[in-house]
Amino acid sequence: MKRSARKTDSDRPSNEALRERLDFDDARLVGECDVQIYKASGPGGQHRNKVSSAVRLCHRASGLVAIGSESRSQHENKARAIRRLREAFALAVRVPVSTDFVWPDTVEIANARLRVNEKNPAYHHVVAIVLDAFAQQGGKLKEAAAELKLTPSGLVKFLWEHRKAWREVAQMRARAGLGSLRPPK
Repeated sequence: MKRSARKTDSDRPSNEALRERLDFDDARLVGECDVQIYKASGPGGQHRNKVSSAVRLCHRASGLVAIGSESRSQHENKARAIRRLREAFALAVRVPVSTDFVWPDTVEIANARLRVNEKNPAYHHVVAIVLDAFAQQGGKLKEAAAELKLTPSGLVKFLWEHRKAWREVAQMRARAGLGSLRPPK
């Protein structure tokens, strides 16, 4: 009798193990993925992409998928897909925030306000930590900010600047029966 090739929840790595993927180098992360190269659809005409340059990464263990298709360069699209896969891990995988957590070295905390650029190598870690705190505190802003040793207004500004994280927090709060956060002024 053949066994199904489908993975069950017991086959899936723990959230802590999945979160480690944020630290994997590109080659190791891509090695865990099914890579599909294809022609991206788009407008016709002389500038239409005529070669297969779009890249889809399907992470086998988690089921997360990331796509890069904006460029005519397969290498650029692959780099975008890898960055988006890391972002998908940060947005989707929750782990508990320890009481003695430390922000990555490249993250700037000034006057209890969080500053991190999307090009910062620790960016996805920061997004993940912020979302972890919200999940751990049931979507409550003041409690999440206190846990992260940030001001509530500073945390709202960070989320507003990073819209995918903002949307994820909005969904958490909706599931918890809380209202939407107000955008910063």
